[in-house]
Amino acid sequence: MKRTLVAMLALLLSSAAVADVDAENNIRQAMSQLAPDLKLDSVKESPVAGLYEVVFGAEVIYLSSDGKYLIQGSLIETATRKDLTEDARSAGRNKVLNDLKEEDLVVFAPEETKYTVTVFTDIDCGYCRKLHDEMDAYNALGIKIRYVAYPRAGVGSTAFNKAETVWCAENRQSAMTIAKAGKSLEEKIKTGDITLKENCAS
Repeated sequence: MKRTLVAMLALLLSSAAVADVDAENNIRQAMSQLAPDLKLDSVKESPVAGLYEVVFGAEVIYLSSDGKYLIQGSLIETATRKDLTEDARSAGRNKVLNDLKEEDLVVFAPEETKYTVTVFTDIDCGYCRKLHDEMDAYNALGIKIRYVAYPRAGVGSTAFNKAETVWCAENRQSAMTIAKAGKSLEEKIKTGDITLKENCAS
């Protein structure tokens, strides 16, 4: 009897494992047709039977096990009113931030870093400029500020061109401070206050 139960349990577990593999294959195939260049970070069962959580970056969607149906939105547990999707989104955001390489950012670091704040910045944003004006105070508190370029008006906009110039500068920190002060980057390049790297897109 005991051997029979063990055999049945092993069969059930192996069947479930095969079902999971089949579901993941179905979902990955469906996603490759919807978005061929998209890299999926994870595919796993959700708390809802037959529904799988798919994570890419900070985005979370749900697909049926056969890959035929896609749901975009938050999965709420009614008993607790907890947003289960937000947990996955939060983990995704943390991964995106942790994967950023500091050589690709503009970093203002104190001598001893106690905290790190990553800021998606638009050079022409008033609030972003106010934050930058207080950089010395943040650094004095041991707060490292890491800037990621985020020109709100998009590629080709004035803010985008300014960001491109800052990121192409030999001294990004100095160029960022000049740009956030509203000064002309072109004029500073002419006067030699800003030197651009060779073979830079700007």
